[in-house]
Amino acid sequence: MAASLAACGKAGDGDSAGGGGGDNKTIGLLLPENKTTRYETFDRPIIEAKIKALCGDCKVQYNNAAQDTETQKKQFDALVTQGVKVIILDSVDYKATKSWVQQADKQGVKVVAYDRLAEGPISAYVSYDNEKIGRLQGEGLVKALGAKAKESNVVMINGSPTDPNAPLFKKGAHSVLDTGVKKVVYEQDIPDWSPDEANKKMGAAIDSLGKGGFQGVYSANDGMAGGIITALKKQGVKVPVGGQDAELAGLQRILSGDQAFTIYKQIKPEAETTAEIAVRLLKGEKIDDLAPTKVDSLTGEFKGIPAKLYDAQVVTKENIASTIIADKVYKAADICTAEYKAACAAAGIK
Repeated sequence: MAASLAACGKAGDGDSAGGGGGDNKTIGLLLPENKTTRYETFDRPIIEAKIKALCGDCKVQYNNAAQDTETQKKQFDALVTQGVKVIILDSVDYKATKSWVQQADKQGVKVVAYDRLAEGPISAYVSYDNEKIGRLQGEGLVKALGAKAKESNVVMINGSPTDPNAPLFKKGAHSVLDTGVKKVVYEQDIPDWSPDEANKKMGAAIDSLGKGGFQGVYSANDGMAGGIITALKKQGVKVPVGGQDAELAGLQRILSGDQAFTIYKQIKPEAETTAEIAVRLLKGEKIDDLAPTKVDSLTGEFKGIPAKLYDAQVVTKENIASTIIADKVYKAADICTAEYKAACAAAGIK
């Protein structure tokens, strides 16, 4: 990171000399955690590259909160103190951000909520239609259960209660599962989206329901699905498990038959649109064409936030090649390591 900042700095030295230092050339980027592989692998490099492409002398000041709200607050406050005028914020705990964003707003700082809608007077929000993603997950699980769906009991392992997207995924999934399966027989929210915690809760579910007490598992993301599948295997239980994020390990589990599906969200358009909005806000330009929708904050207190919400799709063994590989998220070589060569060949991935 230091190296890339230095490189940006050199490019902009001539332009910002004498003026207010790097204040009006710096964009803050705050991501929430590094347990989910997407943030460091995709979101951060894509956002940084796009900002650089649009604004050669702009700097990106990056921090990851490692799932700690206090840490993120300090990172946010430090950016404001340094005079950074635009901050891209993917919040650890969306409720906690209200006072920070209000303070920043008073000082003329624009905050772009990325992936998760934060509370406060946000200038723009870029994400997905998260309730729809939950519906897609529910539909994916019903489809995986097949003809037996209506007689099937399902375990639900939901995301972190501090992530504003988690209740939307849950709501969307329930809207399908409550009528599409027999019953949700066990349900837990998992703090920090922890795969270890998901593993423990799945173990507890097997203990209380019995090995035959459920026929499918809804997992809100791929990281937790990994922990869930480990718990199922340990007890010799084989049922469909869904996920989300199209993580490399999740795709490999889908190919080997351990996981039924994932949800593929194209991170590139989400990340690049966010970068473009941030650069325009920095330059005082309009963003209407980039954020054509309006949303309200989850508490309903802040209304009419300009937003762009992208769609997502269910990925199974059948369409990994036409989605993930076609979109260059991962190369076939990344997915088809020695252990998965045969599974890839069987799925027609070369």
